[in-house]
Amino acid sequence: MNREPSDRPLPLVVAITGASGAIYAARLLRVLLASGHQVHLTISPSGAAVIKQELGLEIDLKGFVPAALIDHRPDWSTRALPALPASAWDGLHYHHHQDYFTPIASGSFLTRGMVVCPCSGSTMAGIAHAASTNLVQRAAEVHLKERRRLVVVPRETPLSSFAIENMHRISQAGGTVLPAMPGWYHGVKSLDDLVDFVVSRILDQFGIDNAIISRWDGAAEGGGSLP
Repeated sequence: MNREPSDRPLPLVVAITGASGAIYAARLLRVLLASGHQVHLTISPSGAAVIKQELGLEIDLKGFVPAALIDHRPDWSTRALPALPASAWDGLHYHHHQDYFTPIASGSFLTRGMVVCPCSGSTMAGIAHAASTNLVQRAAEVHLKERRRLVVVPRETPLSSFAIENMHRISQAGGTVLPAMPGWYHGVKSLDDLVDFVVSRILDQFGIDNAIISRWDGAAEGGGSLP
């Protein structure tokens, strides 16, 4: 059966795993949905455990309620979170981490790319060695084999030789390693600005326009206005 190509922008796959930095994922999801992007989301059990530890949110991976995560504002945050329109929520598609019959497990499902944020060491090892044990790693392998954009966001220090080797393998295979290392040159006034720095750099990798931070060539007066 012939199908006409769609003018609709391709979706982005977002995976949350068990490294520190759950707030980066929550903010990334919110900015993507507020910008009208389609998102396919999956979360590993360790990712849910970190969300609980760092954000105080109990995530039910079988009955996931996205608003709990995306509308969450940490105690330290000074950011206002206006309500997202209903149409934004329609763009979010959640997949259980053990469901291999979802679209993102297949190379025939077209995407703009995938980001693993944050990316744990075990997830990175599974991707680097094509040894998937869940949907997160399988979807990442699909993006590498299809030569699509894959961005992994590790948050670990110091790094072992094995971790560095796995990053190198992913980079050699065409992936991008984008450590969660906030910069301080964009007019930092709050922890929100540091979160936005990492999120903005992730969005840049996919060519997604954003103004949540001031650029190096602008007047560094803090972040932008997306919800």
